Amino acid sequence: MKPIVIAVVGSKGSGKTTTIEILTKELSRKGYKIAAVKHIPEPNFTIDKKGKDTWRFAKAGAKKILSVASNEIATIEKVGTENFSLDEILRRCEGVDLIFLEGFKKIVSKNDDVPKIVAVKSAEEAREAVKNFKPILTFTGLYSTENLNLEIPYFDVVKASERIVNMVEKLVEERC
Repeated sequence: MKPIVIAVVGSKGSGKTTTIEILTKELSRKGYKIAAVKHIPEPNFTIDKKGKDTWRFAKAGAKKILSVASNEIATIEKVGTENFSLDEILRRCEGVDLIFLEGFKKIVSKNDDVPKIVAVKSAEEAREAVKNFKPILTFTGLYSTENLNLEIPYFDVVKASERIVNMVEKLVEERC
């Protein structure tokens, strides 16, 4: 079965990470295998620390470096990602039921195949999201959109996580 992909989008500090964290925790507890993919827009960002062995391997020319520890494997691929498509990102998430994308606004904004959860901090952000993102499953985040009459539900993931978990689980069941 092809995994369900859900994008969680919003401005910095709006609650995207909290939303994915809670959904991942609750859905993992129910037996779903989850992948979480974080977009890091800062130029020249690297998780590889200067001077460490993995960094030295990359400097020597390795294009793929695996770091194997007792409880995890990290893969570092030295590739240009500025022109990556959504499919190229998703191919790296094999063996899961659900993929949560954090960020990637440009890639997912009008992609009707990727439902969005939009974390917002204000009414203005919610109104802009309705214009820029299709389809929107729900709003979440620091600002409750319930009084805006947008016909899109709002869920407070911290106080009532079961509501958004149920919505995502229903989506998975419908697509199976």
